[in-house]
Amino acid sequence: MTATRHKLIPMEQLEKAVEVLRVLAHPHRLRICDLLLGERMAVGELAEHLKIPPNAVSQHLNLMKAHGILDREREGKTVYYKVVDKRPCWLLDCIRGHQPAEE
Repeated sequence: MTATRHKLIPMEQLEKAVEVLRVLAHPHRLRICDLLLGERMAVGELAEHLKIPPNAVSQHLNLMKAHGILDREREGKTVYYKVVDKRPCWLLDCIRGHQPAEE
């Protein structure tokens, strides 16, 4: 058995990461996080960007909100969503930094 050269991540931390990764493991959810990193947006705005129906966007938003990734703020009749968990930022940065070479 070889010695580990770096400190291993505690299993509890890995389990928490897996939970968030499962939620984010959808291209529309990743795109929503990418859009919401710079600003807060309403369901209709997100639906326009994603080119999917607002009810589908709402389902994605509700799942991410339930897992503490997003939060919402109401202004009058409009509900705005924003990212409140930094893990999507790190994941998106990792994806941007590890794009495959173009063929």
